[in-house]
Amino acid sequence: MLHLIPAPLHRAGLKLAHRLRKHWWRVRKPLVRGVIVIARDGEGRVLLVRHTYGLGLWTLPGGGLRKGEDPAVAAAREFAEELGCATGPLTLAGVHEGTLHGAPSRMHVFSCMITEVPRPDGREIADARFFALDALPDDTGSRVTMGLGMLASLRA
Repeated sequence: MLHLIPAPLHRAGLKLAHRLRKHWWRVRKPLVRGVIVIARDGEGRVLLVRHTYGLGLWTLPGGGLRKGEDPAVAAAREFAEELGCATGPLTLAGVHEGTLHGAPSRMHVFSCMITEVPRPDGREIADARFFALDALPDDTGSRVTMGLGMLASLRA
């Protein structure tokens, strides 16, 4: 349904919704529940995305949980919606408890391998690229460090 809205208008709506959502979270402080996906390719590189809203930093793909939704189902759904491809089997790397824009948050972090080429939707995701772990861009968000740290501790 949202694809009936022209992409530039959709992106403008996402920017506005993001600002309103951040304000709401700061004031009401609801528990923000979400998922993060650490997707790797056959060369061991990690997939990072840039959103069309927010600070424009490279980050890990993910999104919010719907009420009553299983976190693994949400991770696969968000990934498919934003990147136009499927995840491989998802492994739970851990659950991160913290704050997001002043509200308490609980993020379920999953890892997977993907074999398809991601195709950013151009609405929510502006760009998606694979990066070697020793060559991550300087402008990455904090959840990249958090997610990769969880993945490293899972492997240890």
